[in-house]
Amino acid sequence: MRVIVTRPKNEAHKWVEALADAGYDALALPLIGVLPAPDPSAVVAAWKRLHTFDAVMFVSGNAVDHFFALKPALAPEFADDDAAKIRAFVTGPGSFSALKRAQVDAQCIDMPDRDAGQFDSEALWQVVAHRVQPGYRVLIVRGTGSATAGDATAFGLSDGAGRDWFADQVRAVGGVVEFVVSYQRRPPELLETERELVCRAATDGSVWLFSSSEAISNLVAACPEQGWSQAKAVVTHSRIAQAARQAGFSVVCESRPTLAALMASIESLG
Repeated sequence: MRVIVTRPKNEAHKWVEALADAGYDALALPLIGVLPAPDPSAVVAAWKRLHTFDAVMFVSGNAVDHFFALKPALAPEFADDDAAKIRAFVTGPGSFSALKRAQVDAQCIDMPDRDAGQFDSEALWQVVAHRVQPGYRVLIVRGTGSATAGDATAFGLSDGAGRDWFADQVRAVGGVVEFVVSYQRRPPELLETERELVCRAATDGSVWLFSSSEAISNLVAACPEQGWSQAKAVVTHSRIAQAARQAGFSVVCESRPTLAALMASIESLG
């Protein structure tokens, strides 16, 4: 069975390799390009003020990687000691792994349990809500969307919905939220061979793997004449499922974003 992995290029290869090892015909078709921060000075300034925050929420592994890429010398550290208790909040294992690569102590990281039903802002809030008190300061490190992201936002499908929901919860209990953009997302520039792949995979029983509603809106914008009534998708969140159905995918299966769960969902569509 062919599986089309739509994650950004630097993330897609590990999923392709894992699926290939499991016997799938897995192909990468990155539908979101990732670029560095549009304003690096804002990220550096956030680093220099890190000690003024109680926690930093990273919306993705890309947010982690690009934030730490601009870490200045002698910047404050994430630590769980009496001198500095800056927590790192993440929604799932991918961002957790990115923090570990950045040498952040696991004792400083809060994330949903690995057996949680979903890895999202709602699940993260259940873990960290007890920490947030009036005056608690949270920095949210995020990306800025691609040009076609407005199509998803128009239907309430923006990938930022969870991030904004989390910010609202912090504010509702008297906390303070600031944002900084550590990376940019952009639409894909599909080659002719990739357009041919899209056309085949929309009708030949291939399974599309989506972990972002923005990837779906980028796909639809890049191939506006393509119909999706025969296409199958496995998605990692209910918001993404809604986006896939809105785009016209006839079969949409929701899955936890773990390899075992994704493979089980892919098999169910075989």
